[in-house]
Amino acid sequence: MKKIKTCLAISFAAGCLLMLSQSVLAQKNVIRTVIIDPGHGGIDPGARGLFSTEAEVALSISLKLGAALEKEFPNIKFVYTRTTDVLPGGATNVRQGLVNRANMANDLKGDLFIAIHLNATGQKAGGWYAKKIVGYKPKVVYTGSGKRRRKKHIQEPIYESYYVKNTRVGTETYIWAADRSDEKSENVVLGGEEGGEDEPVDDPNNILDLNSPEAKIRAQLYTKYFFRNSALLASMVEDEFSKSGRSSFGVKQRNNKGIWVLQATGMPSILVETGFITNKEEEEYLNSEKGQQEIVENISGAFRRYKQELEASKHNTHAAAGK
Repeated sequence: MKKIKTCLAISFAAGCLLMLSQSVLAQKNVIRTVIIDPGHGGIDPGARGLFSTEAEVALSISLKLGAALEKEFPNIKFVYTRTTDVLPGGATNVRQGLVNRANMANDLKGDLFIAIHLNATGQKAGGWYAKKIVGYKPKVVYTGSGKRRRKKHIQEPIYESYYVKNTRVGTETYIWAADRSDEKSENVVLGGEEGGEDEPVDDPNNILDLNSPEAKIRAQLYTKYFFRNSALLASMVEDEFSKSGRSSFGVKQRNNKGIWVLQATGMPSILVETGFITNKEEEEYLNSEKGQQEIVENISGAFRRYKQELEASKHNTHAAAGK
């Protein structure tokens, strides 16, 4: 009987918290702050192409993306994790740079985190030389020594060198791995949801004890909400790329390992691989004004659709509440 009562209590609490979360989400402005994160930077150049690095191209695309979004959505705050060729926050190592990215997003209570990156294959940028066997020729070799020395006839391979072009092109957008949801929940900031935008997490008047089972349940609910929205935006980004004629590998998760910065940010978060810097033609496209402008238009189009979807959901929530 005691176990039944406990289960009922937990179910009731989860139901109440779900309704509470829906109510809070309906009351908030749909999107107030967006974090734009140009990947790598400074001592961390990222992937290398024939003439450019991931860090510099990602920064150029990110700044153009932010400028376009700021112009279209002046009521939304857009913040960059870096605006020059340095690691965020002046970090001196890659790990601290990642921590600074996540801390900035969480401290600003961002509503969305968009990381801009470039992809690479494991092979040399542009292409490489390989060898293949085109025939054989007879050859005499000797084995052993002294009285055991023997002559042996073998067929020696004839090799020919040929050039292999690095042909991989296309886009893909990552969301955090589902098996990392517990880590994501730990970074969901619950403080401030009940009251003002700047309410601290440890405010004694906060409705929830952040270490309580109720708070943990609520964090999990928000995590599911963030996961759904991350997948929604990511699919829209890839859809926009596809419609513009780009090859798309779709929405992906990096299971077992995850992408740390995506699960360390307490908000919907995506990482956009805008193309392969290791392909000669795609590197030229990624560096060109035309290419970067098209990428900006694709991501902006996805953001516009995402915002409209959230606003429609908010409107439907209000309409249902008014019945």
